[in-house]
Amino acid sequence: MTPRWKMGFEIELMAPPGRSRLELAERVARRGGGAVRRFFHPQSEPSAVKGLATFENLTPGFEALDAGGQPLGRFVDDVTLQEGLTKSAAPRPGWYRVVADDARLLRLVMRHCDAEAPLAETMAKLAGLFGTAIEPHASGMVRVSDDRGVSVAIGAPLPGERERPCEIVTPPLEADHEAALESLLGEARGLGFAAPAEGATHIHFDAARLTSAAAIANLVNALGLHGAALKRLVKTNPRCTRLGHWPEGLSALVNAPHFAALPWEKAREGLASVGLKKFCDFNLLNIAAASPSKHTFEVRILPVYLEARPAIAAALLFEAILEWCVRPGLRAAPERLDAWIDELDLPDEIRAGWRAGAIAPDGSA
Repeated sequence: MTPRWKMGFEIELMAPPGRSRLELAERVARRGGGAVRRFFHPQSEPSAVKGLATFENLTPGFEALDAGGQPLGRFVDDVTLQEGLTKSAAPRPGWYRVVADDARLLRLVMRHCDAEAPLAETMAKLAGLFGTAIEPHASGMVRVSDDRGVSVAIGAPLPGERERPCEIVTPPLEADHEAALESLLGEARGLGFAAPAEGATHIHFDAARLTSAAAIANLVNALGLHGAALKRLVKTNPRCTRLGHWPEGLSALVNAPHFAALPWEKAREGLASVGLKKFCDFNLLNIAAASPSKHTFEVRILPVYLEARPAIAAALLFEAILEWCVRPGLRAAPERLDAWIDELDLPDEIRAGWRAGAIAPDGSA
């Protein structure tokens, strides 16, 4: 039961009270004979400030390395995981976040500041880039402004048990997917990590074989037809946030005359023009943007898996869907999901499980 595509997994977990994602990173690194590297993890969260849709954040992330310095996994925060946290809890010493209204400013922090450094030192380094000094506050907050007094970024201790949310991010896996994933999840289970109320699993599939207009048309049409049924099949967490549909213009684009015959660069430009977003059921944004660091197709509808085997079964299902899409030429998926599963290249055991789940008690699919 081994996938053939290169892929990476992101599994959202919650540490029990009193533990943190750092402890999981340390345990994984120790097992691999290596060490932990702290880094700045960027993410966005909704803003309550009028006229500002989001705040950009940097929070503490931890990468477990093996004895040779190779990555075993990353362990980061996810702002969508909120339930069960004691928001009044005091910050852990040394844990802080940096907030700005422009992600480009935070990329300066990531490039020029040391994630292992104390908050004041990090903010002082940022202030130095603007020729100013930090503005500390009695609350522990530290502000940096430019030479005209305009706010650049704010650093503050990280309160509210924000050390507990933990998204495990694997490196891109090309072989032994199940063993690599189980080694991470096994350590998490051993520390008492559990599925968050809002949790999900995301799988990033390498997009190299999807750089074809016809393959994208097949993918958009098939998932447009069966997306809702697939969510029922895999048991998408109804409390998971940041899901949703593609923009309406996508279907019109891929079904326009001659789209499927376009050279890839022209097709990609079309994809980039229809308003794709990351936060949807099936993320095509990284393909449309030709992202050099994450050129992937992302499946975002999966529930949290605490063991590797069901995660691999889900990976095999979507890998088979992608294989179906990249066959030469255009094709239409059958109207029934179970009939489509019959067409997919799946191991018999995996096919039987997914096909049984695709058939409702009334015989519909």
